[in-house]
Amino acid sequence: MESGGLDGTAETPHTAGTGNETLSTQSPSSEFSLGVLVLLAFLMVLLALVTILGNILVILAFIMDRNLRHRSNYFFLNLAISDFAVGAFCMPLYIPYSLTGKWYLGRGICKLWLVMDYLLCTASVFNIVLISYDRFLSVTKAVSYRAQQGITSNPVVKMVAIWVFAFLLYCPAILFWEHVAGHSVVAADQCYAEFFDNWYFLLCASTLEFFVPLLSVAYFNMHIFHDIQRRQRHGSTQDCEPPRSSSLSWRFCFLPRPGVFSVEGSREFRCIKPLCASPAILQETKKSSICSYFLREKYAAAGPGEDVCSSPSGSNTA
Repeated sequence: MESGGLDGTAETPHTAGTGNETLSTQSPSSEFSLGVLVLLAFLMVLLALVTILGNILVILAFIMDRNLRHRSNYFFLNLAISDFAVGAFCMPLYIPYSLTGKWYLGRGICKLWLVMDYLLCTASVFNIVLISYDRFLSVTKAVSYRAQQGITSNPVVKMVAIWVFAFLLYCPAILFWEHVAGHSVVAADQCYAEFFDNWYFLLCASTLEFFVPLLSVAYFNMHIFHDIQRRQRHGSTQDCEPPRSSSLSWRFCFLPRPGVFSVEGSREFRCIKPLCASPAILQETKKSSICSYFLREKYAAAGPGEDVCSSPSGSNTA
C-alpha cells in the first residue's frame, strides 16, 4: 500500500519532468545564438515600451480633455487600460520566460501572471466587441444614441461587466484547477495553466473568447457597412425615435436631403413636424426634443428665427 503510493507519486514528477525536458530542449536559448537572443529581447522590450507609451497617451488624453468624455470614448479608455496593463506587467514577465524557456519567479508570481495575462487579454477582446456594438448602435439608432451621450452610468456598467465576464472565463480555473484535480501537472520551472492540455475546457473557453467575439464583430461591421451603403443609395434619411421617458406625442422626423432649396432661396427641410398635444408642449419640443436638437446642430446655417422643421413651401405648419 505504501509502496504503491510511492510509485504513484513518483510517476507524476517523471511525467512532468519528461514534458519539461521537451520544453527545455525546444527553448529559444538552445535553438538560437546569443546575438539572435539579444535581438529578440530588444524587439520584445521595444514592443512593450510602445504598448505602454501609446496607451498612456490615450489615457492622459481622456483625463485632460473633457471634450473626449462621451459615451464611445469610455470604451476606448477601457481598452487602453487593459492594453497598458499587458505592456506594463504581462510582457516584462513573459520576455525572460520566452527567451530562456524556464520560470524563475516562483509559483505565486506564476499564478498572478497567468491570472493577469488571461484576464487582460480576454478583457481586450471583449472591449473590441463592445466598441463594435457601440458603433453599430450609433449608426442604426443614431438619434436615440445621441440622446444618451450625457448618461455616464450606462457605459460604466458595461465597462465593469467586461472585466467581470473576463475574470470568470479563465481565472477561477487558473486558481483552483489543481486543487479540484488533486495534483499539479506543471513543473516547478514552468509556468502555464493547469488546463493547458484539457481540450474540452479549451474548446469551450476559446469559443467564448474568440469565435463568438469574431462573429459578433463581423456581424456588427457588416451591418454598419450595408446600412451606410443603403443610406447612400436612398439618401440621408433617418428616423428620430421618441424618447421612452418623455410625454411628447410626436411621431417621426426625417433628416433633410442636403442641397435642396426653396424658391425664395432659403434651405428646405423635408421633415414631419412633431405632433403635440398643446402649444406649450410644442414650444418645449422646439427647444429640447431630440429631433429639433439634431436638425439645429446639423443645419445651423439655416438662419436665426427660421423653423428647423419648416414645410417644403417655406411656411410654418405649427
